[in-house]
Amino acid sequence: MIDVNALVGSYPFRHVPHPEPAALLRVLDRERIEAAWVGHLPSAFYRDPQHGNQELLSQIASHGERLRPVLTVRPDWPCWERELRAARDAGAPAVRAYPAQWGLSSHDSSMRELALAAGELGLALMLTVRFEDLRQRHLLDVAGDLTAAAIRALARAGDQVRLIVTAAGRDMIDEVHWSLTPREQQRVFWDISWIWGPPEDHLAKLFRTIGSHRFVFGSQWPLRLAQNPSANLALLPDDVHDSPLGSIERWA
Repeated sequence: MIDVNALVGSYPFRHVPHPEPAALLRVLDRERIEAAWVGHLPSAFYRDPQHGNQELLSQIASHGERLRPVLTVRPDWPCWERELRAARDAGAPAVRAYPAQWGLSSHDSSMRELALAAGELGLALMLTVRFEDLRQRHLLDVAGDLTAAAIRALARAGDQVRLIVTAAGRDMIDEVHWSLTPREQQRVFWDISWIWGPPEDHLAKLFRTIGSHRFVFGSQWPLRLAQNPSANLALLPDDVHDSPLGSIERWA
């Protein structure tokens, strides 16, 4: 099991206890998770994420076997191509981008360029729908949720594009998936960090309709508990309990 949606670093709108790599490793051990793809949480709110990427690489340098870096690349910022190449050279399986936090529209051309360029280098592009529920956000946190239109636009950009969308709920997943062609659907994976288990059983319903192979394990630690997705998988009904999650071997 690989957690594709783990983060380290502070959050600007509330205190997050123990957001450091050592604590993440203890969580992985407790949950019996083999490894994690790790992003730098503060970089989502930096104008230039370059320094956040350097901090991330420094923080996890001694844990390379279990913590894989996922650098942040802002495509409307100068020299973003350099950061993309740095991610590839660092052995990253993916890169992160936050168009909602950066004020980029759903059809921003620079995001399309990033998705295509990352795909050419064999990197997935990770998108985050939300960090917190709208009802919990600080008044200064004015970024909205990532839109379905933004995800669709990137999924349609080209065959080499691979997206991992994190922190999406069932409504968003249904809206995007069923508006794409079968070929476009194959370019999108969804993490399960924000999908409800019992009693709503949203995860089971998505497995039945879309297929478990379109989903990957993600926790969004430390903003959310890593036990949540593990428990939701364990509580799946019998007809989908042993359904395999999607293969991310290409980026592992």
